[in-house]
Amino acid sequence: MSSSTVDTPLLQVDALLKQYDTGGGEPLTVLQGLDLAVPEGEILAIVGESGTGKSTLLHLLGALDRPTDGTVRFAGKDVFAKNDEELAAFRNRSVGFVFQFHHLLPEFTALENVAMPSLIHHQAMADATPRARDLLGLLGLSDRADHRPRTLSGGEKQRVAIARALMNEPALVLMDEPTGNLDARTAEPLHREIERLSQEMDHTFVLASHDPSLAEVAGRILRLEHGTLHPLGTTDEMAPDPGPSDTGRPDA
Repeated sequence: MSSSTVDTPLLQVDALLKQYDTGGGEPLTVLQGLDLAVPEGEILAIVGESGTGKSTLLHLLGALDRPTDGTVRFAGKDVFAKNDEELAAFRNRSVGFVFQFHHLLPEFTALENVAMPSLIHHQAMADATPRARDLLGLLGLSDRADHRPRTLSGGEKQRVAIARALMNEPALVLMDEPTGNLDARTAEPLHREIERLSQEMDHTFVLASHDPSLAEVAGRILRLEHGTLHPLGTTDEMAPDPGPSDTGRPDA
């Protein structure tokens, strides 16, 4: 996809501050004065060591959490000027999430898991099924549609999670260490799938990862360090980070 700029970026972040109360003394500052502009159609990778705030940033971009200060604008509109009901609708319709852990619902089939965002939006399963099947087919999972998560491999589960994120045709797709729990042999084909999807579908992708091979699918790479973002020329400049991101409080 093209990463050419447009007059109004799809995503505009200004002076973003995120702090956590430590229960006494100075608050813990994770993001500090962070600025970011993401044009429509861009594939952006945000890299950095575990604990630098990558997950925290993605949670704020997707309105899963609120900033301490600063603004996040989506298509020119202040995201956090919305009330809770409007934020829920924004997350459902405009943003797709892929997390390090797939978070599939174990009692539902792959097809039902993919359709879930549309069902939450009160669409009937019969109406949601054709698109859910198309997405599973796009990700090479047509023959796994009726399987429950316990019968799927790690790579298959993550591909189901990607299909679910695309179900409502969101303008913005946020991926937080989408291959962090997969071995290199399983992760490599998933990297290729992410790159193919970004080229074939009209979405803007923001990927957070410590994995250089995943970051290579991006048109632009930024390093998150000391609470702010810094341009990174090539993936060779990335410092090694052998471990996945924290599973407790988001990357704080």
